[in-house]
Amino acid sequence: MMKYNCLNPIAGVGLNLFTEQYNKTEDFNEADIVLVRSAAMHDMELPDNLKAIARAGAGVNNIPLEKCAEKGIVVFNTPGANANGVKELVIAGLLLASRDIVGGINWVQTVKDDPTVAKLVEKGKSKFAGKEIQGKKLGVIGLGAIGVLVANAANRLGMTVYGYDPFISVDNAWNLSRDVVHVKTREEIYAECDYITVHTPLIEDTDPSVNTKEMINEETIKQMKDGVIILNFARDLLVNDNDIEVALKSGKVAKYVTDFPNAKTANMENVIAIPHLGASTEESEDNCAVMAVKQLMDYMENGNIKNSVNYPNCDAGVCRAAGRIAIHHKNIPNMLSQFTSAFSAVNVNISDMVNKSRGDYAYTVLDVDSSNNSDVAAKLSAIQGVLKVRVVK
Repeated sequence: MMKYNCLNPIAGVGLNLFTEQYNKTEDFNEADIVLVRSAAMHDMELPDNLKAIARAGAGVNNIPLEKCAEKGIVVFNTPGANANGVKELVIAGLLLASRDIVGGINWVQTVKDDPTVAKLVEKGKSKFAGKEIQGKKLGVIGLGAIGVLVANAANRLGMTVYGYDPFISVDNAWNLSRDVVHVKTREEIYAECDYITVHTPLIEDTDPSVNTKEMINEETIKQMKDGVIILNFARDLLVNDNDIEVALKSGKVAKYVTDFPNAKTANMENVIAIPHLGASTEESEDNCAVMAVKQLMDYMENGNIKNSVNYPNCDAGVCRAAGRIAIHHKNIPNMLSQFTSAFSAVNVNISDMVNKSRGDYAYTVLDVDSSNNSDVAAKLSAIQGVLKVRVVK
C-alpha cells in the first residue's frame, strides 16, 4: 500500500484516479508521494520514505530540486496542462493594453449613480480610445507549450507574429503555425514588434543569449519601438521593475501587463496588474491534477519518469517482467557494472535495462528474467538491501 499527501488542495478529478493501492495520509512524514501547488517546501524536512513529488503546475521554484535529487526524490511538473488557460489570459492582456478597457470600466463606476450616465458615457468615451491589434506585430519570446498557443491565436486574430526560441522542441515546432515568422535573436523582436510577450523559464546565465533573468531591462528596452506594449505571464523576474518604471514614465513603454504584481509594479502608472490568474481556471486545475497523478502512478508502478525537473525522463514501458528495480545514482563511471555485479551475485538474469542521465544524476531501470530464477522476490529484496534501490515489482 502506498500513501500520498496533498500539501495544497488538489482537484478531485485527479485524486480519483488513484486506485486501491494508494491511501491518502494527512501526515507528510508518512507519505511515499506528495502533490503540491504553491506550498513552500524549501525549509521542510524531507522524510526518507518520500519517493516523488508532483507539482500540479509548471513552476517549481517552491521545491528544493537539488536537495530532492540528492535524496533520490523525483520531482515532476505538468507542463502544458494549464497552457490554454494562460493563453486565453495573454490574449485578454493584449486587448486590455490596446484598448483602455480597464480605465473605461473604472470611470463608469464613478458616474454610475448620475441619472444622465448614458449621455456622460457618449461624451466621455473618447478619453478611452485605443488601438486594434489586427495588423500589428507581436513578438513571442519562448515557444513552449504556452508560447506556441499564444503565437497561433494571435496569428488567427490578424497579427503578424514573430517567434523566438533556440530550444524549441520538435513537437512544438510541428504545432507552430507556418505563418509565424521565426527569428534567430531576441533583438529582432525588440526592433520589429509593437507588442512583446515573454514565455520563457527563469534562467540565470553569463551567456546573454541564454540568460532570461531581467532580460527586459534598460538596454533591451532601448532597442524597442516607442510605445511598445510588454506582457509578462511567465515569471516575475524576467522583467527589471526599476527599468520598466522609467520606461513607462517616459512613454517608451506604453503599457506593461503582468500576472505577478508586487509592491512596486502594483503602484506604477500604466501597469495592468493581474493577480496571478494565468492558470486559475477550473479546466487548468483539473488538467494539472490529472497529469500529476498519472505521472506519479506510472513512476510508482512502472518506474517510468516523464516531465521530471531534476532527473532524466525514462520510459521502460509497463512492467511485465518478473521484477523491476529502479536505481537513482550519481552520473559517474562504473556504476552500471556495480549494478550488474550485484544481480549476478544472487544469480538473477537481467532481461532489459534502460539508463538515462541528466547533469550530475542518472537513473537506471533493470528488468529481471524469471525463466531460470527461483524466488525472484527474495533475490530482489537481497539486491535492494545491497544497493539501497527501489523494487518497482
